[in-house]
Amino acid sequence: MTLPHARLAEAADQLTQQLARLGSPKRAAWDRNYLHSDLTHLGIAIPDLRRTVTAARRALPSLTRPDILTLAGIPWSDDVYEHRQAAAHLLTQHTRLLTPADLQIIEAMLRTAHTWALVDTIAVHAAGVIALRHPDDTGPVLDRWATDHDMWLRRSALLTLLRGIRAGNPDLNRLDHYADAMLDERGFFIRKAIGWTLRETSRRNDRFVTAWIEDRLDRTSGVTLREAVRHLPAQDANRLTAAHRTARQARPSARP
Repeated sequence: MTLPHARLAEAADQLTQQLARLGSPKRAAWDRNYLHSDLTHLGIAIPDLRRTVTAARRALPSLTRPDILTLAGIPWSDDVYEHRQAAAHLLTQHTRLLTPADLQIIEAMLRTAHTWALVDTIAVHAAGVIALRHPDDTGPVLDRWATDHDMWLRRSALLTLLRGIRAGNPDLNRLDHYADAMLDERGFFIRKAIGWTLRETSRRNDRFVTAWIEDRLDRTSGVTLREAVRHLPAQDANRLTAAHRTARQARPSARP
């Protein structure tokens, strides 16, 4: 049975009050600078935040899908970073309840996150779980994200693939298409995401990653390459790195 909205609002209010008591001004300043964030920061270590969220969830009766979506939506609605992290962790702790239809809510969260620390949690651990369970229903949504004007959605399209990659069920066609389409972008977070997904893929399929990079050495940024070759066999990593260096020297305008 779905809980009354007032009960969920009260639980969310209690959660934010508990988080407020855990804050550290010194850590808040450090987090704000590290994340280049324009959100309000309380300064809470992630393990402490997770424990607080878990305790708040366990204080409630068994939650339904509407319950968890409502409960997560309340703290997300303000501009406090830790409140939004709490919302993200509420979703990731209840992924068994989430359906492809919930990607609409997740998309709205990704569009308003404005920092990788929120985007990555939601994309990998919420959207990624849904996509792994329901590939046919979620594929068109990810395809749209991959070409969206919002950089965080494009990054999320890549990172959502990580759950399947790590589970040994990679969507190599989408990885190939998304990464190739974004490879010429200059933004650090896109370059890093391409390298990250390739790096994780290489743990099980180093041949795919080696061939993929080799075919695109003249377009691959240094950031992407360094991530992508990290777990390749040393011989392949060294060869690709040297070839990339040569390609950069041949093109003075090549990206760093």
